Amino acid sequence: MEKAVDFCLPGIDEKGDEINFCLKDYLGKDKDVILYFYPKDDTPGCTTEACDFRDNLNILQNYAIVVGVSPDSIESHKKFKEKYGLNFILLSDKNKEVMKQYGAYGKKVMYGKETEGVIRSTFIISPDGSIKKAWKNVKAKGHVEQILKFLGVKS
Repeated sequence: MEKAVDFCLPGIDEKGDEINFCLKDYLGKDKDVILYFYPKDDTPGCTTEACDFRDNLNILQNYAIVVGVSPDSIESHKKFKEKYGLNFILLSDKNKEVMKQYGAYGKKVMYGKETEGVIRSTFIISPDGSIKKAWKNVKAKGHVEQILKFLGVKS
């Protein structure tokens, strides 16, 4: 199994406090890490996906911690969190370095045009640091249900 790339990024925790999140600090515990990359705070698809994670966190938190990553600033994350009552970690990857390491940034086709940007992707990382499952180019609507099915939990 492929190993997850370790990284540290600034962000906010589930309470809205500023943190410096390092993946290695969350490995080795009894839960997986659901690492999901999304393009932009407070846009329709990203809001749908974030609210889906929020609404299913009571189930997901038994299996994993949820971590969302976008290029947005910490200030933007705080507003996004407050507006929608998000209850999980949000990280800021301004330089898109971590996104590139995970293949979540690059060429994509939008409305028939090739552009470069964030590729909506999700990774489930096991406590030993290996990637259990990776989804690329995910559709925001219904994606959390796919994760629940993969974890063996029917929503």
